[in-house]
Amino acid sequence: MGFEDSLPFFGMLMVILIQVGNMEVSKAAMSAGMNKYILAVYSNALPTLILLPLSFICCRSQRPPVTFSVLCRIFLLALIGCSGQILEYAGIQYSSPTLCTAMLNLIPAFTFMLAIIFRMEKLEWSSSSSQAKLLGTIVSITGASVVTFYKGPPIMMTPSSSQLLLSPQSSWILGGILLTADAFSYSAWYIVQASILKIYPAVLVILFHMFFYNTILSAVFTLIIVRDPDAWRLRLDMGLVAILYTGVVSSVLRVSLCTWCLSRTGPFFCSMFKPVAIIFAVVMDVFLGDVLCLGSVIGAAVTVVGFYAVMWGKANEEKMYKDSGVASFGSSSEKIPLLQNRMEEI
Repeated sequence: MGFEDSLPFFGMLMVILIQVGNMEVSKAAMSAGMNKYILAVYSNALPTLILLPLSFICCRSQRPPVTFSVLCRIFLLALIGCSGQILEYAGIQYSSPTLCTAMLNLIPAFTFMLAIIFRMEKLEWSSSSSQAKLLGTIVSITGASVVTFYKGPPIMMTPSSSQLLLSPQSSWILGGILLTADAFSYSAWYIVQASILKIYPAVLVILFHMFFYNTILSAVFTLIIVRDPDAWRLRLDMGLVAILYTGVVSSVLRVSLCTWCLSRTGPFFCSMFKPVAIIFAVVMDVFLGDVLCLGSVIGAAVTVVGFYAVMWGKANEEKMYKDSGVASFGSSSEKIPLLQNRMEEI
């Protein structure tokens, strides 16, 4: 494999590292006193400003008129995404980035369930692909339950992390429940997004409107919840670092890099890197002084097994469609939406 062929591999590693780094930076900012709701507002406002000129410059040739129907769908997409972002920040605050990365492996399983409910995918009991996806879904949910409800004894910790053992188990469970809801909202987000892209293919325009609506929704919600005006003041601290990192590096650079990798290798290759996030998160957590517990390791391992079972089922199904004479994977996207647009998931 030449150097050029290896670029997508290193590109996806960078994508995952940026994502985990975003969780760690957000966790550090909230631990330093940054309000999670205000962090969500600023983190959406910054990419909105960045994407405003980009959506006009880069999408001139493929920008169809934005109809009222498209705006309503994007607003629904933003509503789901905004809710998921707040759930994610709250879940990380109550638990850890390691738990968050483990829960994100539930996304393919939840997406598979929603695709069946909305009749975007058929469950054939006699098919090995369907059996693998169903079994993988059950295993993933089981692993998520383990990592949520069984924290277990610490297996790796630093002297600075001893105080974290005093945190109540209820906070960890609450964090796991919030992150599970976040994973489910991500899955619903993909279902809505797939329906939008079928009628409006200009991705940057969709992203701009989505972040714009996210900013408005999160700002209205935060103004109701947060009554202290001083909490909105930006300072030269970890909160500002988290806003800049999330808005520029995670929201713009990560999506662009992942889009390039997706165009070079396809969705299945990109999806296979999702469990790598757990490794990065564990290393960062221990390095930053968090506790690594047995329940996190066991639950994450079980969830990853379920993740790969679902992915194997999807890959096998894709091969079956190709062997049966389907022109392309995209042509069967109405039946197989799970791996569609994986760049946003990663």
